[in-house]
Amino acid sequence: MNATTSLLARVDARTMLARADEHALPDVDEIVARVRREGDPALAYYAQRFGDPAPRRVPHDEIERAYASLDAELRSALASAAARIDTFARAQREAFSNLTTTMHGVELGHRLVPMARVGLYVPAGRHPLPSSLLMTAIPARVAGVAQRVVCTPRVSDAILAAARIAGIDELYEIGGAHAIAALAYGTERIARVDLIAGPGNAYVTAAKRAVYGTCGIDALAGASEIVVVASEGADPRIVAADLLAQAEHDPHARAILVTTSAAIADAVDDELRAQLDTLTTAATAREALANGGAAVVAPLAEIPALCDACAPEHLALQGRDAEALAERVRVYGTLFVGASVGEVFGDYGSGPNHVLPTHGSARFSSGLSVYTFLTVRTYERARGAIDRRIARDASTIARAEGLAAHERAADLRLLPG
Repeated sequence: MNATTSLLARVDARTMLARADEHALPDVDEIVARVRREGDPALAYYAQRFGDPAPRRVPHDEIERAYASLDAELRSALASAAARIDTFARAQREAFSNLTTTMHGVELGHRLVPMARVGLYVPAGRHPLPSSLLMTAIPARVAGVAQRVVCTPRVSDAILAAARIAGIDELYEIGGAHAIAALAYGTERIARVDLIAGPGNAYVTAAKRAVYGTCGIDALAGASEIVVVASEGADPRIVAADLLAQAEHDPHARAILVTTSAAIADAVDDELRAQLDTLTTAATAREALANGGAAVVAPLAEIPALCDACAPEHLALQGRDAEALAERVRVYGTLFVGASVGEVFGDYGSGPNHVLPTHGSARFSSGLSVYTFLTVRTYERARGAIDRRIARDASTIARAEGLAAHERAADLRLLPG
């Protein structure tokens, strides 16, 4: 395969996942401000302007009807995926516990406190995503969040059934930047939330950035991305299928192959062409493939550092060296080791979450999980006589900083009781 005619252009692996330029979306600020100022009338205005259904709270009986009428195989698959997501979230929750320790007469500790009310955004533009509802609502439920509120641009039977399975409390047919503003500031109809989580398009992301500080957000997500590392013995059919599974998400998605062999790169390219011929989402996938490429890297020992520098959302290791490489990579949204654990399983409920950091943000952030919905509250409590050195040290440091009231508050505790 000639590199100039390949679907996966040969790329410089060290810059292949550099953060994309962010396009300014000035109208998002206007949308957020108007919803904050006007509330529900602004939601109705923007729904009409963007050709969306009229904003509404979906009634419980409509959710129940959708669940009952859904194709039985799909209903069973959603329920099974939900059970696996729940099991993994519970295991995560059990790994993080309340803490109590005593030091110099003071009991110190932290308590894990769930947020009271969270907003969960579920995309439904190009494709309705019931899987994203399960991925956001179930960890919130396991964390102990009392009120879980979903906003989605358009309801479908699958999304409604997922809402029923996940046990959400409120579901609104409202989408876009105006939905994010409504969740953050509240309207006459929708009470404000403590945190907004879930994926969305560029407008949703820009709105999350705009409201941050009024409420929390999980992350600022970009287009989906995958790096597949294919060492000797990797199956080109599976590698190509995994690349296409990410590429079909969105024209802005990026799918990247890293391999030690030009022959593997050529074989994967041939498979991509063959599979695109029968793919109903081929137009989107083909456009997205142009954003990625193939990097031929030798020696193998250079690949872990290269992957860490990319910090990809999804990192898949295939071929004979997959296990050895897995021990050495450390920066990614989520990792798939071996061809039998496809990224598609992560998307659809093998257990861990599919809402993950993109554009290199895995260097400093993690994917959505039960921890997203928990706060850590520390405390101090006297247990008998407190070591006077604590007060003396506090007084000394306060005096050095020129904070006289702090110094006095410390010194008072040194006086005889």
